[in-house]
Amino acid sequence: MSKGDIETYHEDGQWKNRPEGNQRASGTHETKAEAVAAGRQTAVRRDAEHVIKKQDGTIGEKNTYPRSRDPREIEG
Repeated sequence: MSKGDIETYHEDGQWKNRPEGNQRASGTHETKAEAVAAGRQTAVRRDAEHVIKKQDGTIGEKNTYPRSRDPREIEG
């Protein structure tokens, strides 16, 4: 992840968001959907990438904000 990117991940029975470089979560949520929505808002505000991990810790999805910053030429 690049400096300032937002990571959504599962830890200790909670879904959390953490900016890259931070040791601790900036927010905790009961559901993945809540954490993803909050992480997306933060990534949009920061013009950053949002990395959404699965419960097992593997990367499930990556989204770049704004979309024009995405270096890949594929849609989706």
